[in-house]
Amino acid sequence: MIVLQVNQVHKSFGADEILSGVKLEVQHRDRVALVGRNGAGKSTLLKIISGEMSYDSGDIIMPKDLTIGYLEQQTDLETDATIWEEMMTIFKHFRKQEAKLRQLEAQMADPAVYEDTAQYEKVMQEYDTLQHDFKEAGGYQYEADTRTILHGMKFYQEDYEKKIVSLSGGQKTRLMLAKLLLSKPQLLILDEPTNHLDIETLSWLENYLTNYPGALLIVSHDRYFLDQVVTLVYEVSRHRVKKYTGNYSRYLDEKAKQYEHDLKQFEKQQSEKAKLEDYVQRNLVRASTTKMAQSRRRILEKTDWMDAPNGDEKSARFGFSIEKQSGNDVLNVRSLAIGYGNAPVSENISWKLYRQESLALVGPNGVGKSTLLKTIMKELEPLAGEIHYGTGIQFGYYDQEQANLKGNKLLLNELWDDYPHVNEKDIRGVLGRFLFSGDDVLKPISTLSGGEKARVALAKLMMQKANVLLLDEPTNHLDLDSKEVLENALLDYPGTILFVSHDRYFMNRISTKVIELTRDGTTEYLGNYDYYLEKKLELEELKALEEEESKTATQTSAAPTTSQINKEAKKLERQLVRQSEETESEMEQLDLQIAGIEEQLCLPEVFQDHERVLPLQTELEKLKEAHEEKMALWLELQEKIENVHS
Repeated sequence: MIVLQVNQVHKSFGADEILSGVKLEVQHRDRVALVGRNGAGKSTLLKIISGEMSYDSGDIIMPKDLTIGYLEQQTDLETDATIWEEMMTIFKHFRKQEAKLRQLEAQMADPAVYEDTAQYEKVMQEYDTLQHDFKEAGGYQYEADTRTILHGMKFYQEDYEKKIVSLSGGQKTRLMLAKLLLSKPQLLILDEPTNHLDIETLSWLENYLTNYPGALLIVSHDRYFLDQVVTLVYEVSRHRVKKYTGNYSRYLDEKAKQYEHDLKQFEKQQSEKAKLEDYVQRNLVRASTTKMAQSRRRILEKTDWMDAPNGDEKSARFGFSIEKQSGNDVLNVRSLAIGYGNAPVSENISWKLYRQESLALVGPNGVGKSTLLKTIMKELEPLAGEIHYGTGIQFGYYDQEQANLKGNKLLLNELWDDYPHVNEKDIRGVLGRFLFSGDDVLKPISTLSGGEKARVALAKLMMQKANVLLLDEPTNHLDLDSKEVLENALLDYPGTILFVSHDRYFMNRISTKVIELTRDGTTEYLGNYDYYLEKKLELEELKALEEEESKTATQTSAAPTTSQINKEAKKLERQLVRQSEETESEMEQLDLQIAGIEEQLCLPEVFQDHERVLPLQTELEKLKEAHEEKMALWLELQEKIENVHS
């Protein structure tokens, strides 16, 4: 069943054309993504479909009784109601039915009605019908459903009586999303639903939307989310829309293949066209071949020649470089407590960061990830513990709140004031690499969009040439293309990276180590985001296995059966293999650190200086001892794995 058809829709703002001849179709249970650059018209199209905005021409066709839910990027939910009261406004019809059921129950308990058989049967019949309808519609389930969805959106029992006016912007957006999910419209339209969600909430939302009973139309810059949820992609580009089947990764593959195919077809046609034109030019004036030349000229005029296929739209072009290399030890955080005033947000934080590592800080919202970065930058004082900074450290800090990009300063001056020794032409050149050209550089900072401010912040970061980058949600506000450019720039960066992000695709590409931050401390994982997830799952499996084994041991002391022995052997083997792989990763990390110190000891300015050689030699010996211990452990694990097989 088709729930939405968009036919030849056009939309302009004054002389600026936004959408031209847009076609789009959504079937019941479709999971559709709208993708494209910032400013391409995605949000405009969603507003047109939802009825929030008019359009110049074309048709929007949908069933008369279709229910639509629309979540905008900026949600303005202002009410004096509590969270629970606001959720209950969705179920006014259930509340009325409940009141009617209580009224009928009171009538049935009334002796006067009870003694009048006909009246009593009439009330009973009405009560049975209403109760059946109430049950079938979910009347006995809606409060449980509300608690489930509020819990998924990180609102708990103790939050239910909070006034909505007291919530932050991000909390209001999450609450509005929860309300939409509860109302279960037949067409759910979501504009950037993953903003303000931590990784745990994102995973919950992905699972919920995968099983959603209606159709979904989503705009999102979260590639991991799109890959998990959507099955159709419509690309908004150059005012038009094009359809691709599959998730986001499949769309990228299909788009690349289509471009290659179209380019070959175009080149083939251009070759044929050139031959015809050459023949006409050489033979039109010759009497013996005039007719043949005229015939070919008619073919040239009547043929509908292909236009050159459109390649990718203009992208930002930038990279990060450093002025000088830092020492091998970049940061050493020991027993740190962070927070504001005397109220700690997180405690017992300990980890190390080495040169050229890319470390991702993960954890739920509110656990102190941004606070930790600000503490490292010395914007906040640590409440306890210490941070040791390596030699030659130069920090470059990207603030997700872009607090230093406020006011009416012109874009050109925003960079030029920080680097007055650089001439205007070069400043404009830098801004041009971030897609600011011509009069764009004379815009006041206050008029820029979130995506434009993010590009300005990245331009300033690039000009610093720092050897350690601290990035707080660097992909927020960036479109999918800009994210890819940023990822490639960071992969080529010769310095060290410490970053906070909820973009799981970004973390997977960039991180070489993950630190999970909780209120009680940190846990280190040597690998990218997928490894972190795998390791977490493994630890949960081991914990469940230990609990199961403990339970089994207390219940029975009977000898295990052959099948139980085989099952336990396989579990033991999986555990040993995982421990072996982890030990290998730790050995590789130690190898890198050993190589770094040996490289320093070969430098003339180091090996000629006894005071600099001694601590490096001591550290080298410690690392080699640790490597030998890991090697011994690895050999022991290999022997145990072989014994399991035998």
